[in-house]
Amino acid sequence: MDVTEDTVRDVCTDAVFERGERYLAESRIHEIHRVDSTVTAVLSGSRQYDVRVDLATDGFAPWCDCPYDGPGACKHVVAVLLRCVDDPPPDEGDQLDAALNGADADELRAFLRDVLATDADLRARFLARVGEPTSQSADELRASIDRRFEETNPKYHVVFDPIDFTQWFDLANKYREQGRHASAATVYRALVESLDDNMERVDGAYDHFSRAFSRALDGYVDCAATAVRDADAVTDAVAFLEERATSGTPFLAEHFEKAAVDLRERADESSCDSCVAFDDAHKFEDHEN
Repeated sequence: MDVTEDTVRDVCTDAVFERGERYLAESRIHEIHRVDSTVTAVLSGSRQYDVRVDLATDGFAPWCDCPYDGPGACKHVVAVLLRCVDDPPPDEGDQLDAALNGADADELRAFLRDVLATDADLRARFLARVGEPTSQSADELRASIDRRFEETNPKYHVVFDPIDFTQWFDLANKYREQGRHASAATVYRALVESLDDNMERVDGAYDHFSRAFSRALDGYVDCAATAVRDADAVTDAVAFLEERATSGTPFLAEHFEKAAVDLRERADESSCDSCVAFDDAHKFEDHEN
């Protein structure tokens, strides 16, 4: 997608566009890098904010960890995009490719193994990428997500700014692409539990956290309904949702109740379809005999 003033205006309001112009003029961008079409940057405001955009995607797929919760992109994203209009950062992709191509295979493998050995989240993403099921339980994944809440505002219990849950949603999506719906359901369940337990400490960016919760809950139901193959598994998944409806955040109870009903109905439909297929197969065998 071409980066022009007009395409930048398309992803934000007029007021935000003007603020983004001001941020760019004030040299608020302290660090900016580009690899292929992905641009990452660090900007200063009331604190430092991380920004990511994809210049090849319609709408630029903007992401920023600031608390902006209005329509369209925030002023930090706009400032970065406008910088790309006037003075795009050099593409570091060729340098990265050259380094990878020139690296000794054993040294590269040793480096990668050392990194993966000390970073459980990255290890889970790597294993998913190469087609391995998740080795982390829902509790382990949830602990990583909970840490994000603690790190966002370590001095206070309240969370004001949005949290980037992309790595966990990407992990779940990768498992879904591979048909590993049970592994995806584990990731979604960890997200649901962490968001449910931490939702009452959220004091800002409500839409951001609500969307993340709804996305995780819908993903869990979809994957659980696809992955379950026996009555006990269905019962356990429904029981989890019903337990959350009574013990979790009160204003989320209705969402859990609806999800439990939806999962039960979808499991019943799947069971009926399996019975029909089984009966049809036996009728065919009887006819053949």
